[in-house]
Amino acid sequence: MTDDMREIVLGILAAGITAALGWFARTYLWRRRLRRRQRFYGLLPHSECLLIVNRDPAASSWSVARRDVFALLELSALIKDCGAHADIVTHDTALQGFGERTEFCVGGPASNARTAAHLQSLLPGVLVNTDAEPGPGRAAFTVGGERYVMDKGGAEHVLLARLTAGGGEETRPVFLIAGQTGITNQAAARYLARHETRLIRKYGRKGTFCLLLKVLNSSAYGPDVVELVGDVTRAATTPAPRPADEDPEEEREAQSSESSA
Repeated sequence: MTDDMREIVLGILAAGITAALGWFARTYLWRRRLRRRQRFYGLLPHSECLLIVNRDPAASSWSVARRDVFALLELSALIKDCGAHADIVTHDTALQGFGERTEFCVGGPASNARTAAHLQSLLPGVLVNTDAEPGPGRAAFTVGGERYVMDKGGAEHVLLARLTAGGGEETRPVFLIAGQTGITNQAAARYLARHETRLIRKYGRKGTFCLLLKVLNSSAYGPDVVELVGDVTRAATTPAPRPADEDPEEEREAQSSESSA
């Protein structure tokens, strides 16, 4: 073998080894990133999760709003990427606890009874105006004493939360998307998919968080312009103080006065 031929063979071998090492490195990093995603979402390969769908409050018969369907599609793609399968359940038939399977619950408490239950038990510091009558306070959020009203088409809010109820390694999280409008639900689902790397890095696979997002000028930009108002986890997980007119001490005093009379 001549020197030129030897150099060619060595060059080919070096290129092959470099390509193989690069492929192994990319595969390792891809699998490592995938495992982190699966742990964050609680979605093991071939596992089952729940997609809890709400009801369109504007429809006379049972149906899901178009924007909420888009939100479900965003979540379905995320679930498929993790190698899991979704079981779609309507909010009024999801009569079960949580923690055994990952749950994605979409819709505000006015259209989703499951969301209302999660807010009451897991996010007691969040109050939502569920009045059906139109008004300036309709669908407004109150978190930690701060009130966030809805300016439809201008500035609308949505809560994006990852919640756990304690337990061990096998406890699966609940992902709650509770928006003031359907388009905010879609925006929050898209925000979760786009920013999952940062969320995983910040909160880890066991972390509980509740983020308040604002969707700006949705009438022109749809669900794409989203602003993070803040991390409201502490305020949302702390029970809201009772109004003064519901103070237990005052109620007992009133009852004592009535008894004396």
